Amino acid sequence: MRLFPSDRYPLTLPEGHRFPAAKYGLLRRRLVAHAAGGTPLEFVEPHAATDEELLRVHDRRYVGRVLSGGLSPDEVRRIGFPWSPALVERSLRSTGAAIDAAAAALDDGVAASLAGGTHHAGPDWGEGFCVFNDVAVAARELQARGLVRRVLILDCDVHQGNGTAAIFAGDPDVFTMSIHGARNFPLRKVASSLDVPLDDGTADAGYLAALAPAIDESFSRSRPELVLYIAGADPFEGDRLGRLRVTKQGLLARDRMVLAAARAGGVPVAIVCGGGYCDDLESIVDIHAATMLLAAGG
Repeated sequence: MRLFPSDRYPLTLPEGHRFPAAKYGLLRRRLVAHAAGGTPLEFVEPHAATDEELLRVHDRRYVGRVLSGGLSPDEVRRIGFPWSPALVERSLRSTGAAIDAAAAALDDGVAASLAGGTHHAGPDWGEGFCVFNDVAVAARELQARGLVRRVLILDCDVHQGNGTAAIFAGDPDVFTMSIHGARNFPLRKVASSLDVPLDDGTADAGYLAALAPAIDESFSRSRPELVLYIAGADPFEGDRLGRLRVTKQGLLARDRMVLAAARAGGVPVAIVCGGGYCDDLESIVDIHAATMLLAAGG
């Protein structure tokens, strides 16, 4: 399975910043060790998303402000990262990784970006640690190449995919499903094609019972030619921003459900990591690595 890591382009964050950027390097190292042990994983440098690719989704003026460092103080606060050239490069590579993973999945059946899931970024805004919306750009780019028409975005991050929902509102060819904490960020949700809000404290049984029919409905309504799967680690019971109580085993069961549904329909899957904010970085890496290893072995 081809993996597209972008941790060679690290974020430059002030000391004490609450975003756990180190998780990406740790994840790559964990998976490199598995590859050395025989797991069929190939690491491929992602391209930097081009202006043409970004502008299929994002407003030209917003893209220009990001690239030039012209974001307003309010925009910087909303994104949650201080602007820097490193942030620009990282955002371009992470978005490129989602595009590359989607294209690779069409050839191989499954592929993954080892970052991404930046679903809070909308047409002309960034938000919640999201600068550009990687899965939206990937969907639009593969449509523009004539490789797919119907795309299903399965968003299993604990936070609602408001930016993705806004980008594809009213688009019959891109179906967006978001299963998320009802009272969690963002405060103002944007309606997805299918939203599955969960109460605080939802654990494995309730989570999986809600997800199973949502997956079935999403596939039946969208009839996808490609699935973009945001495999967030933040529904985990130890996540400081998640407010759910899903175990590592429950999250792996979630991954099995998504991959099994795609396999049953013969639909390729591109995976992106989504959020993960546990103070124990190894737990985040455990969850993301388990997703990738399951996909590679499946």
